[in-house]
Parts: sequence; C-alpha cells; structure tokens
Amino acid sequence: MDNNNNKQNNNKNKKNVNGLLILVIWAVGLTVVFNYLSAYSRQANSAASTHEILYTELLDMVDAGQVERVLLVDGKLEITPVEGYVYTDEDGNAYDKNYTLFTVPIGAAIGDLIERVHANGGEFSYPYVAEMSPILEFMIAYILPMVLLIGAFMLFMNLMTRKGGGIGGIGSVGKSNAKVYMEKTTGVTFADVAGQDEAKESLVEIIDFLHNPGKYTAIGAKLPKGALLVGSPGTGKTLLAKAVAGEAGVPFFSISGSGFVEMFVGVGASRVRDLFQEAAKVAPCIIFIDEIDAIGKTRDSRFGGGNDEREQTLNQLLAEMDGFDPSKGIIVLAATNRPEVLDKALLRPGRFDRRITVDRPNLAGRLATLQVHTKKIRLAEDVDLNKIAQATAGCVGADLANTVNEAALRAVRHGRHAVNQEDLLSSFEVVIAGAEKKGTVITEQEKKIIAYHEVGHALAAAKQKNAQPVTKITIVPHTEGALGYTLHLPEEEKFLMSKDDILTEIRTLLAGRCAEELVFDTQTSGAANDIERATELARNLVARFGMSEKFGMMALGSVQSQYLDGGYSMNCAQETFALADREVVALLQRCRDEARALLEENREMLDKIAGYLFEKETITGAQMMAILEGRDPDKEDYYGVPAKADEAIEPPAKHINIVSEPVPMPVASGELPGQAGDGPEDGHENVPPEDGEAGQAQE
Repeated sequence: MDNNNNKQNNNKNKKNVNGLLILVIWAVGLTVVFNYLSAYSRQANSAASTHEILYTELLDMVDAGQVERVLLVDGKLEITPVEGYVYTDEDGNAYDKNYTLFTVPIGAAIGDLIERVHANGGEFSYPYVAEMSPILEFMIAYILPMVLLIGAFMLFMNLMTRKGGGIGGIGSVGKSNAKVYMEKTTGVTFADVAGQDEAKESLVEIIDFLHNPGKYTAIGAKLPKGALLVGSPGTGKTLLAKAVAGEAGVPFFSISGSGFVEMFVGVGASRVRDLFQEAAKVAPCIIFIDEIDAIGKTRDSRFGGGNDEREQTLNQLLAEMDGFDPSKGIIVLAATNRPEVLDKALLRPGRFDRRITVDRPNLAGRLATLQVHTKKIRLAEDVDLNKIAQATAGCVGADLANTVNEAALRAVRHGRHAVNQEDLLSSFEVVIAGAEKKGTVITEQEKKIIAYHEVGHALAAAKQKNAQPVTKITIVPHTEGALGYTLHLPEEEKFLMSKDDILTEIRTLLAGRCAEELVFDTQTSGAANDIERATELARNLVARFGMSEKFGMMALGSVQSQYLDGGYSMNCAQETFALADREVVALLQRCRDEARALLEENREMLDKIAGYLFEKETITGAQMMAILEGRDPDKEDYYGVPAKADEAIEPPAKHINIVSEPVPMPVASGELPGQAGDGPEDGHENVPPEDGEAGQAQE
C-alpha cells in the first residue's frame, strides 16, 4: 500500500514539474516576442514622425537663423525650427512642425555648433537622464512579464479545472472527475450498515480477495471483475459502497453515471478511459459507479436507446471492463434501481460477475437498522425497538433513519432530553402520512363521513380471516393529503400473497366506500385512492398472478421498473385486453357486494366504533378490538405506549375547527345520520404489500 502511495505521489510530482517547466518556456517565449514587438513598434512610430538631415544642412539653418532649439538626446541632435519655417529636402518633400528633424553630431565639432547656435539666437541643451541599473532594467523588461504570464496561466487553468466541462473547461473536459477515497475517509464501515447481511457477505469476500489474493489464487479462483448492486431507492446501495470504501483499505474511485456524459460527443468515452487509466496506476483499487443506468441503457430503441454519446460511453466501458488484467485487482461496483434497462453485454459474467440484491429489510433487519441509527440518540427507558421494528413493516433503511431523526426533533420540541416510545411511533406516522394539519376547517358532517369511511376499512379487516390486523385509525387530516387513514401492520413477515389474501385486501379497500353508501346513502371522492389500489390488485390477480378462472395461468402483462413504481404493461391482443377488463370489473363488483354484506351484518359495531372514533379522533387497533369484544378501550396500549387515563395516544387535533352545529351520532343500527354531499378526497399512505412487501396504511 505504501509503495503504491509513493509511486502515485512521484508520478504526481513529476507531472507538476513538467507542467511548471512548460509554463516557464511559454512565458519566456511570449516575453521575448512581446519585447521585440514593442521595440519594433517604437522604431516604426519614430520613423513615421522624424526626418534625418545632413549635419551641414543643420549648420546652414543655424547660420540663417532658422533654428529655435537644438537638443542632444541619445547621441543625436534633435532640431526645432523657428515658427513658420518648413524644411524642404532635395526631392521637394516638405516637413512642417509635426516632424522632428535630427542629425548626428560629428566628433569635436559639437563645441563649434553650440557657439554658432547661441550666436544666432537659438538654444542648445543636453538634458540629464539618470541611468537605470541594467539588472533592474532586465527584471522589468523580462522577469516581471514572465511572472505575470505564469500567474495568468495558472489562474486560467485553475478556472478550467473547476468548471470541468463546457466552454470554460475545454482543457479538462475529457478528464475523469471521480472522487478518490483512501481507507476510512468516507467515515462509513460495515458496522454502520444493518439489515443487508447477504449483500455485506458478498462485498466482504471481494474486499478479502483484494487484501489476501493468495489464498484464493492457490485454489484457482479468479478475482471478480464487477458487482452490481440492485434494489429499491433507500435500501442502502450507496451506503454499502461507502462502507466498502471504509473497509477496503485500497483506493476507491466514486463517480455518478451522469458524470460521464457531457454536451460533446466522445467526452464520456474519454472520461471512461481516463478513469481506468488512473485506476490502473494505483491498483488494487475499487471503482464505484452510482446510477449506472444513466450510461448503461440497452443499445436499442425500446428503453430510450439511440443516443450517440451514451452509446459511445457504454461501448468504452464495455471495452475497459473486458480488457483490464484481472490480476491487477481493479473491481467495478455499480448501483441501479432499473436493472431491466441495462444492456445485456454489461450484465454478462466477465464484466459484472455478481448481482447483489439490496432488498427491503425483514423484521430482524429493521431491528438492527434501528439499533444502528439510535446509537448516537439518547433513548428513554420505555423505548422498545422490537415493537418499533414490528410497527415499521415494509420500510427501507432511509425511512427508518428519517423516523429516528424525526423522533429526536420531536423530543426537543416537547422539551425532553431523551426520545421515548411515543416519539418514535408518532414520527413513523409523520414519515408515511405527513404531519397533522390541526388547523384544517371541516364540517361536522364531513367528519362523520370520514369516521365511518375509516371504520369501514377497519371493521372489514377485523371480520375477515386473512386480513392484516388494524394498528391505528385516525380522522385527523395530514399534510400528505389524507383526511384520515387506517394503518394495517402485519403480525408476522409474509413474502407471498394467496388468492384469498388478495380478495380480502380488495374487500377491505372497498369497505370504506360501502360504509359511506350504507350509512349516508352517498358516495364521496375520499375513496378515489382506495378504488385505484383495489383495481390494481384485481388487475394483478387476473393479468399477472394467473388466479383468474377465465384466463388461467396466462400472463397478460410484463413488469416494468420493479424496484421503482412496479408498474407493468399489457402484452396481449386488444380482444383479450377487453375481456380482462370485464373480468376485473366483475371481480371488483363481487368484492364490493361481499364487503357491503359484511358491514350490514355488523352495523351495530360499525356505529359504536365510529362514535368512539368521532369522539377520540384517533384510536388504536387494540381499542377497536376491545369494543368488539365488549372491553374498556381506554385501557389498551399501543406498541409499548401505555394508554392514558382520559385519551388515546396523544389525541391529535382536539381544536379542529368545526363550522356547523354538532349533530348527535346514531345509537342504533336503524338510524341514519342523513344525506351528505361529496366530501373532499382523502389521500392514502404506503402501498399494499406486493410480491413479498409487507406493511400498509389505507383509508
């Protein structure tokens, strides 16, 4: 390692000396040229405004009284004629007062000239000029311009280096702008990464290969050339790469995929070449390319290919990864959340030998992640991170880090010196639903509709076998657009969804609208997102999961961007597409009828829970179950937060503005509160679990 550092420093010093020598040569050359041109310019100007005459002509002019002044300067006599006199040479050319006449004195005749000038009324003078030191004159004429030129060059090159590319940085536009980290300069190690044990294991092996290649080569193993980190946003891909930088103990080059592409065609390829050349000088080392899909898109028109600059950059990257000697120890790490758009040549073994999936953490992973993020946080004695990990099902590492930070900020706002359990739970809800909008102005009737809507979701979930348990119900508006929401969290990790699970979820989603129709005989816009999610689940059941009796195990679509929005496109004939739509409509209608029938059977409980929610504004799933089982709901706790004597968990907006007179809630199943118009749309947080994702919140 020390030898590599010394070699790198020697190369850098040699480059600096060569660069300074080139600057000096340029400065000397420009200074000489400048002085020559300056002298030539002075001579040309002097020749244009002076005229030489004979010494005898000067004597004749003196004797004729035509000379006013004679000046001896630099070994020559400058003549000033009297006013009105115009000198005419032999060719008839006239020289007026705008020209200076001069001649060269002849030896000892200068004394006679002085007497004759004075005798004819003229003046003769010899002004004294102090002589400058030759050394000072040389420094002013040559050294000072050289210093100024070198300084100007260095300033200009510094500006070009800062700008990097474009018009201001043409000199370095083809240079790689990768950041170089040495050892633990990133401040992150594997101890700071939790919940990604499989990914860490693969990367640890790569780092060990760099440190101890002998034990691998002894058995014939080859060093992997590259590893691709794939996962959803926030799962920790870049954090893992920084941890590699902290653990590797070798030079670590970090650059974003967009850093290769500029407005000039060919610049990206040049930067790729420069990056691998610099890496080869300090090998063994690691190169990390973040968001590699910016330059690694497939070379066709399906996923936005066809860009000359991007394709040239990709081709150069393919050539470099295929050409460098594996014995040098250069490993390329890359991260993306769009692996489906990457070029097949980039993904083949020999370039990226490993594909490391950085997935959402499970329960144990969330607990470990919370422990990492709370190491520097002062926690109260009542904090139980196991319950917080259970409550945050489906969250990625970035969500958990944000939750812990929001909890610390909340504790400071409330004047506490430690974070308690309630801070963590409230902060989790801020992350998924936004802050409470306590100043929202809603009518009493709208508040009732929202209460029945949310209790419809919760009651449908409670009365179905395969539903996820209800954790919290609130009718407090939040900044993410929800006028209320019902939070569902699983009791255990689930990675598969059966057909019964999906149908149960659809019924739960549609139960909110069914409660509005059953109690108020109206429909509001608050169910918009419920309907969207229910339709998506029903379409997945028919088109992707092969659970439809009509189509059987026929896939009608393909997934796009599974690590981003998870959407998909239909790949079937128009007639089949139309049949699939009709099947989805029939499935949704059947689930809606079943959800309404379930609420009709439990109308009395619907009214009781809605009345309690209307009073408290926020209740827990445990409190709802207590009402269903005939127990006191005020004695239930919430994920480790004990119930308070007169209110639920920090009841939210007791001061929500009400603009109409209070209307008594119905006490019997036959009483309807009356008609209501369309209420404002309420938003929804956390998409339902799909293909292994757990945890959701719904309205």
